[in-house]
Amino acid sequence: MVATTRKVNPPDGDRRWKIVEATMRRHGYASTALIETLHSIQETFGFVSREALNYVAESLNIPPAKVFGVATFYNLFNLNPVGEHVFSLCTGTACYVKGAGEIVDFMKEEFGLEPGQTTPDGKLTFMVARCVGACGLAPVMILDGEVVGKLGVEEMKAKIREWVNHDK
Repeated sequence: MVATTRKVNPPDGDRRWKIVEATMRRHGYASTALIETLHSIQETFGFVSREALNYVAESLNIPPAKVFGVATFYNLFNLNPVGEHVFSLCTGTACYVKGAGEIVDFMKEEFGLEPGQTTPDGKLTFMVARCVGACGLAPVMILDGEVVGKLGVEEMKAKIREWVNHDK
């Protein structure tokens, strides 16, 4: 595939955009580079901003609605900055039946967090996912990328407390 040159300026003068540009260039600015480009942005900046979505849409010549749809469909993409630590809870049917709803309530009571929120100090972000594809481990939570499952609700609460207080 021969790379083409697109005359689209990145959202700001941040030099990290060169990494994203290299990803798109490597794929010839083809629309099929969308997911890889979003991954590049996520890895480089920690989240995919609204400006980044528009930049990708224009650079890859894809309707902005399609770029937004892809970014919001996959749980891997964060559209807002996340905290130093990220806790993701699966709320799919198997996990919900085994107590995920109680863990959502626990996060509200214990840390004052609704799904999608970050603590004011930027230390912890609480996310939910419809399914993480590990139903056999239900209920499942992901603590900074580590999948943890097959725990009762009280064991999950204890594990979360232990994990959150680890750095203190």
